Amino acid sequence: MTRVLLILPAYNEEENILRTVEHIKEARFSQGLQVDYVVINDGSRDRTEALCRERGVPCITLVQNLGIGGAVQTGYLYALMGPQAYDIAVQFDGDGQHDIGSLENLIKPIREGQCDFTVGSRFIGGASGFRSTALRRAGISYLSFLIRLVTGQRIRDVTSGYRAASRGAIEYLSREYPVDYPEPESLVCLCRQGFRIEEVPVNMFEREGGPPSGLFALCTI
Repeated sequence: MTRVLLILPAYNEEENILRTVEHIKEARFSQGLQVDYVVINDGSRDRTEALCRERGVPCITLVQNLGIGGAVQTGYLYALMGPQAYDIAVQFDGDGQHDIGSLENLIKPIREGQCDFTVGSRFIGGASGFRSTALRRAGISYLSFLIRLVTGQRIRDVTSGYRAASRGAIEYLSREYPVDYPEPESLVCLCRQGFRIEEVPVNMFEREGGPPSGLFALCTI
């Protein structure tokens, strides 16, 4: 049995969080795969926490807004030290942009021992109909170039928030996780620590409700 934890960072996601959870609950996974989820309520000022409590959605509330980095690191800590020992932790945005139907493809290389960390990509394999705006794609390409320059590894969708970590990567990221630009910076950290990273085609959607939150939402999804 492979135990997978979906980490749903959420800041002011009252318009999206329950819809996202319903999509997860409706999904059907292969035999031998246990998929759980937890919402990391990142100090939301709206009814995100209240809605989760009312519907019995597993939720950890941070006393103040820590940003996406702090929220995701909290999820890794839960995957590592919570009531179950998870084999894989997946960052899965609470705004409904990630396709739960791509989950098994995302975690497959980790389950087969081919890598330690996967990045769900909109830009390879033709799996995603949504690729963001031209301006954001240009910024992503520039960050991809910088990361390749620093690490020698080419990762196209470096700001993707749809990512999966093995047990070893969970242990590392629960201790060391960047907070300024967490998605691209964490890839650099993982590469420098010798973790094997693979980019995997996934499907993503446009955000359905509410504005993206935080400065980094300008270039990440």
